[in-house]
Amino acid sequence: MRFLLAATLLLASPAIAEDDPVSEPQDLTFERVFASPSLNGPSPRQAKLSPDGRYLTLLRNRDDDRERYDLWAYDRESGAWSMLVDSEKLSSGRELSEDEKMQRERARIGSLKGIVSYQWNSDGSGLLVPLDGDLYLAKLDGTVQRLTDTEESELNPSLSKTGKFVSFVRDRQLWVGETGGEAAPVTPKEGDTIRWGEAEFVAQEEMARLAGYWWSPDDTRIVVQRTDESPVGIVTRASIGATGTKVFDQRYPVAGSDNAIVELFVIAPDGGNKVKVDLGSETDIYVARVDWAPDGSAIYVQRQNREQTVLDVLRVDPATGASSVAFSERAAVEDYWINLSDDYRWLKDGSLIWWSERDGFAHLYRKDGDDWRQLTDGEWVVTKLIGVDEETGTVFFTGTMDGVLEQHIYSLDLTKPDEITRLTEPGFTYSASMDDKGQTLLITRSSDDSPPQSYLADSDGKLLTWIEENALDADHPYAPFLASHRPTTYGTVEAEDGTALYWEMVTPELEPGKRYPVFYSHYGGPGPQTVANGWNGALRQAIVDRGYIWFALDNRGSANRGVAFEQSIYRAMGGVEVRDQKAGADYLKTLDFVDPDKIALYGWSYGGYMTLKQMQADPGLYAAGITGAPVTKWELYDTHYTERFMGDPRTMPEAYEKASAIPDATKMTDPLLLIHGMADDNVVFENSSELISVLQEANRPFEMMLYPGYTHSVGGEMISPHMWNTIFRFLEENGVTPPE
Repeated sequence: MRFLLAATLLLASPAIAEDDPVSEPQDLTFERVFASPSLNGPSPRQAKLSPDGRYLTLLRNRDDDRERYDLWAYDRESGAWSMLVDSEKLSSGRELSEDEKMQRERARIGSLKGIVSYQWNSDGSGLLVPLDGDLYLAKLDGTVQRLTDTEESELNPSLSKTGKFVSFVRDRQLWVGETGGEAAPVTPKEGDTIRWGEAEFVAQEEMARLAGYWWSPDDTRIVVQRTDESPVGIVTRASIGATGTKVFDQRYPVAGSDNAIVELFVIAPDGGNKVKVDLGSETDIYVARVDWAPDGSAIYVQRQNREQTVLDVLRVDPATGASSVAFSERAAVEDYWINLSDDYRWLKDGSLIWWSERDGFAHLYRKDGDDWRQLTDGEWVVTKLIGVDEETGTVFFTGTMDGVLEQHIYSLDLTKPDEITRLTEPGFTYSASMDDKGQTLLITRSSDDSPPQSYLADSDGKLLTWIEENALDADHPYAPFLASHRPTTYGTVEAEDGTALYWEMVTPELEPGKRYPVFYSHYGGPGPQTVANGWNGALRQAIVDRGYIWFALDNRGSANRGVAFEQSIYRAMGGVEVRDQKAGADYLKTLDFVDPDKIALYGWSYGGYMTLKQMQADPGLYAAGITGAPVTKWELYDTHYTERFMGDPRTMPEAYEKASAIPDATKMTDPLLLIHGMADDNVVFENSSELISVLQEANRPFEMMLYPGYTHSVGGEMISPHMWNTIFRFLEENGVTPPE
């Protein structure tokens, strides 16, 4: 590992180069793909700068356990790294509470071990570190002070803005105490259906809001959420494990049912002086975001209607709870929803930088009083607001201005926003965050041929120091497999309406006259963009090493192509995206190196749903299908996600019936492998059990592999290769094999 300190040093060239040390090609096994150390190289998480900017901290995974993370610090003055908290030495081994396990599932970190989050205190003298359900205060000299020691988990821990208080949720109450002192509950205990200080299920799972309370800038007040779950229906979830079954009565708001009732209160740190926030007379709403004004003079609450077509931004008086609508965001066009975002910033002068799709593409705007000014425009999208340097009036963001396949980092001057500057070099896809002052960039970049590299950069994008250079040199874990690494190619096919659909492909080394099977991977649902110039790990290379072509396509409905591209699935899931993926299959069949009779589908979650719908729509088009944790009936999925795209099943039953994968299940004639975790609390197992029953009752053959104790993410050092070996045994048994 090298740390380059020259401010003007050029970044490294793409990692796979002619002089890279390679040996004889080695085929990747699935066992090696999921073993430690990770073939991606080091994968730091949550890189943060200390308040004074001297230290960079991050969570780093271990070479001998890729899922375990420790807390490290880098002194930018001395250039030295040190481990602040060794998660193994400090670990109590205590099992996490069910609530914390579920929160980790919502945050998509359920498989991680050790330290998964931390927070700097305001004076930069230490960091709050949760571990095994308890809290610790880590100092820069390596000492660690234990703050809590209980059987219960301390959920949602936080330091107040000045660092005077530590707060957390325990046993459905918000607790507060002075840092280093004893904490006490500051909200009442109200029974099993009332939670204080926690985001409700759909906020965590679908709105990317994990917080349930918010400290004021001066620590004198807290906005705290009160959630009444009593209206929410109970789903009895059987968590079927290897040696027994646990049954949970889970409050799960399926589409068309009642949501939890969410209220907000403003309280003092001791729980006194409680004021209720006026959220309006309609209680069937979503509280999407809560923010304090920089000077603490107001609270801004984003209120979304049940249909998710209107987003009101309320300005709340902290002293009285009285509210007024500061402005409203409405769906860009009829028959469209509002995508929530964290890409906004209230500035000290009272103005607001705001992300919106109101002109048909995602762009940045500035609201100053009643005046709106569009800062970016064009047929491309802003994907993230990274930061704002208020001293210079500079806004930093990522976007697709230079093409949809690569996200780059850009800056603009608020006084002349038409002059946008790209800060990053082509050939990579970038993501970034910044310090609160908007002066230092923490950048991660990758490409199809370069695993993630992370570095600090100044406001011009010039490298200051590597965080993880992660060069593919002789010492890199992936080095033994470089000789067989295959490049990615890109292209487009036309949808039925002429829209360009991007695809990517990785092929084995092709031999003249031979035709190869295709592993057609897809997601297909709203949101994720699959096709992009970014590192995808060793898994696809392992598949290609087996003699398969790896192929993916982004259908209409996916993100980062504008409103018209995304809204095609509105109230019509399982329709346009299925036809778009068929266009990809039809294109593959025109290629002289593709075996047209050996195109196999693979998808997980929405992708699993897509596998079923594609096989039902076009029997015989695909050689086989693998469906992992599929949604089979949208009435079984939650309100916020499902109704956003499908409407309310109580008023749109025909749309749900058409979208279901159950009525036409028996139309599938091609080989099918069904995979599901038997403790899945996201796409509950009932989705698969009904499909299983329908196929069995119709005497239709299929195969399945179920994983006791595993949730929506089926994986692990041994489980992952077991699953992938199962998939390819299934393909081989059904003749989807490479040429001799």
